[in-house]
Amino acid sequence: MDLLPLRYFKKVAETKHLTHAAEELHITQPALSQTIARLEKDLGVALFDRKGRKIHLNAYGKVFLNKVDIILQALEEGRREIADMAGLDRGTVAIDTTFLPHFSEVINDFRTTYPDVQFRISQTASLEKQNEMLENGEIDYCISCKQKDLNGIISIPIQTEEIVFIVSKKHGLAKQTKIQWTDIAKESLIHFKEGHTFREVTDEWCKTVGITPKIVCETDDSKTLTTLVSSGIGGAFWLETLVEENNAFHVLTIEEPICHRNYYLSWSKKRYLSIAAQRFKELLLEDYRKINI
Repeated sequence: MDLLPLRYFKKVAETKHLTHAAEELHITQPALSQTIARLEKDLGVALFDRKGRKIHLNAYGKVFLNKVDIILQALEEGRREIADMAGLDRGTVAIDTTFLPHFSEVINDFRTTYPDVQFRISQTASLEKQNEMLENGEIDYCISCKQKDLNGIISIPIQTEEIVFIVSKKHGLAKQTKIQWTDIAKESLIHFKEGHTFREVTDEWCKTVGITPKIVCETDDSKTLTTLVSSGIGGAFWLETLVEENNAFHVLTIEEPICHRNYYLSWSKKRYLSIAAQRFKELLLEDYRKINI
């Protein structure tokens, strides 16, 4: 069976829309429809349920997609192994993360040494989808602030970042440099909405030290959060790495226990990692060790 129809089928299954899939594949919609029709004829069953312009996998399609994923993943791993056997210091390192700017210096150092290696970076909002991408080999690594607790997934810390507390420059605490957890409990808190990764980290810290923050406003936008803090509506947790000299708010260090979050590099030990991907991991871990010596 030709592999191209399998790739087309997978894209249609992902987008659930023939026109959108055709645009992403850079082919015409009629050509894509004909390819899918020939594939279904070859298999002897329909793979999709069609409702207007949208189509959805049926029971046959879901079973077939599982097998197509296995085939395409095996071919990709085979391509990587052959490239490594040929001694090629090129290829692609695939990473999913929203925190890549934190590691830009490491990437620049790596690309200076290996200029032919490309990076494919994605930002998946769903942790479930991120785990799925790791397990099926769509990505080599993910960088997140949560350690993966999954069978076959390895997670190693690569950076620690301090969390601080920010208030208005007109706030009564603006003359201080530190704040106690008990004082944070008394403050009106501007916070990210539930489900935000930073909110999950700080909620865990509050639970650990035994305080219940008084949340007066929730947002999913960091600019809105800092604007509300600067206006004096309340204080907020913030990241030390995001603090700049000309911030419109005052920064307080949180006293013991010091509040922080860890970043983890995770990968599947079941999947093949190219030489390029392995060397990138080594550089990240070496950088982490230097910081923590």
